[in-house]
Amino acid sequence: MLKKYPFYIRATVILLGLILFSYALFNLRGILIPLSFAAFLAVLLNPLVNLFQRWKFPRLAAIILSLVIAIVVISAIAYFLSMQIASFTDQIPVFQKKSLELISRLQHEINHRFGITMTKQNQWINETGAGMKPLIGQTLGTVMGTLALVFLLPVYTFLFLFYKTLILDFLYEIFAEENAKEVSTVLSQVKLAIQSYMFGLLLEALIVATLNASALMLLGVQYAILLGILGAILNMLPFIGGILAVILPILIATVTKDGFHTQLLVIIAYIVIQFTDNHFLVPYIVSSKVKINALISIIVVLLGGAVWGVSGMFLSIPFIGVLKIIFDRIPELKPWGKLLGDDIPIFHKGQLRLKIRGPRMRAKVKT
Repeated sequence: MLKKYPFYIRATVILLGLILFSYALFNLRGILIPLSFAAFLAVLLNPLVNLFQRWKFPRLAAIILSLVIAIVVISAIAYFLSMQIASFTDQIPVFQKKSLELISRLQHEINHRFGITMTKQNQWINETGAGMKPLIGQTLGTVMGTLALVFLLPVYTFLFLFYKTLILDFLYEIFAEENAKEVSTVLSQVKLAIQSYMFGLLLEALIVATLNASALMLLGVQYAILLGILGAILNMLPFIGGILAVILPILIATVTKDGFHTQLLVIIAYIVIQFTDNHFLVPYIVSSKVKINALISIIVVLLGGAVWGVSGMFLSIPFIGVLKIIFDRIPELKPWGKLLGDDIPIFHKGQLRLKIRGPRMRAKVKT
């Protein structure tokens, strides 16, 4: 008979386990981030590999051909973005000059209205710049990590696809034979959830990028295509990305145009696009298999960013979606699955018990 430990001991053990798990995730991020992206990409490419195999391609050739197609598509997008960024960097001296003029005018306005001297303002600016240095270093580290990811991702993805049957066989063997049907259901649901979520996310990003770029072009904002694509990429981060996406075109419009008319129109256009995205694109295009409520989405995105940086923010929602599918299939973890989901009950269990007990208590009083 298993000994039942007090709640405070079990809670302490669980908390310690979570701390150790988070510590391991943080310290092994250089290895785990490429593996995580590769696992999702392998699941995404698996239908294409199966299609080539149905066309009588050998398995090895089907995997290589699928990877080549993925690399060509990603490289074409990266080349287009790099050309846009190169054109943008040529105008940096002009933007820098205009920015300095705007900052100087703003400093004089602050000095005139609030009596804060130019010396004090410059001191604050220098202190802010010093505080930004660690952030710049972290960003450079992220760039280096991205370069490592570019080289490791195809290798890991190929190996995941090549050893797919071995990995699945391992997952079936570590569970009892009577649970084979349940394991098959969970794996099938996880695969479908990841595939539909990733396909939906890519289609949503394409539509949002088109809407962003079109709106910015109509408003005459420079580098509308680049800003539209960057906004769509940032929009993949739930709730936080939408705010970051609108800051970039506002800054460009502030530097390149006089007055604040364009900036106001940019904000209005992005609000309309965000409304369309949240109420039409996400419910009908992005996977319905990954229904995570807003509270959990914000928490896991922030936690993912704290542990794995920008990569963690992008990976957090698919990961929590996979966990929800697993939780929903295990009776002991179903409450956690409900907590992650977005199905809000009309009454909680305590209210239902009170509603049931109320009439019984009144009946006893009458008797």
